[in-house]
Amino acid sequence: MKKTLSIFILACISSIFAMSQTLEVMYFHGKQRCATCLSIETYTNELLKQTYAKEIKNGSIKFSVIDISTAKGKKIAKEYKVSWSSLFVVKGNERTDLTQMGFKYAKNQPEEFKKRLKDIIDKELQKK
Repeated sequence: MKKTLSIFILACISSIFAMSQTLEVMYFHGKQRCATCLSIETYTNELLKQTYAKEIKNGSIKFSVIDISTAKGKKIAKEYKVSWSSLFVVKGNERTDLTQMGFKYAKNQPEEFKKRLKDIIDKELQKK
């Protein structure tokens, strides 16, 4: 019994540690999407696949696209206090809101958008 309980506790601790080490890039959008909203998703996905394929495969980076017009999306949006298209980088309890940067650069300056997003992701990945 003690051994089983110890294994369970260790598994829970490992799971919590792994979750705090996972970096999540979260893109929220509504039912109707403008060209800039589509660009934010496209170039975020492009950057992640080109630059962080290994991290996505091993689970240290996760990309979530959340439609806030769905029941599930509304629940997540409420937690993040999101009411329209938004972009976040989340690691543990830290959230970096990149929405303004996304709207400023994604559509007309995609390379600048990807550079700035990469800088934030790299900075967060270096944190323990």
